[in-house]
Amino acid sequence: MTDTEDFLTATRTFYDAIAEDYADRFRDQLVDRPLERGLLSAYAESVGPGGTVADLGCGPGVVTAHLASLGLSVFGLDLSESMLAIARRENAALRFEQGSMLDLDLADGSLAGVVSWYSSIHTPLDELPRLLTEFHRVLAPGGHLLLAFQAGDVPRRHERPWGHAVTLDFQRRRPEFMAGLLADAGFALRSSTVREPAEELAESVSQAFLLAQKRG
Repeated sequence: MTDTEDFLTATRTFYDAIAEDYADRFRDQLVDRPLERGLLSAYAESVGPGGTVADLGCGPGVVTAHLASLGLSVFGLDLSESMLAIARRENAALRFEQGSMLDLDLADGSLAGVVSWYSSIHTPLDELPRLLTEFHRVLAPGGHLLLAFQAGDVPRRHERPWGHAVTLDFQRRRPEFMAGLLADAGFALRSSTVREPAEELAESVSQAFLLAQKRG
């Protein structure tokens, strides 16, 4: 098994195990986050009507459903079938597919938008350029990418969440580092937003949101 297969298997196993607990915990994840809702609204306005948007690493589909409520034609994709089962159960009108962000079964230039909402955080450092290149490939010229991730340098290891016998590292990245990778992949950065940790949300690090556009 390759290193890529290892991390994909570990990620899938982790989220398959915790899917129901995760969905219960984060079902209302946007309710107390006005900045995040504002950024998603700005993203939806930037993309505009007509094109298709992919929510990659969609989990239980909360952000997918929110984007749909903003008028976007959106579908979700995730590694975890257990997460997808919840997404389909709770959002029957939307499309959800199983797959890897690193190897998308999509034609070149077929999307108007890509959202990676905290889904790049399990991608190893040496795979990040490949990931962003794949995002770039499936976007049409002028298409928009929204990346959300925890800001920082030190990863956080989650061991036995909700009592499940699984462990996974959550990587943190510096916004300026990710912006450099986006430029290398052919994106123009349109905005960079960093929100300070919210004590009421039990956050220990800042949250970063990068909006970028495929050149052309």
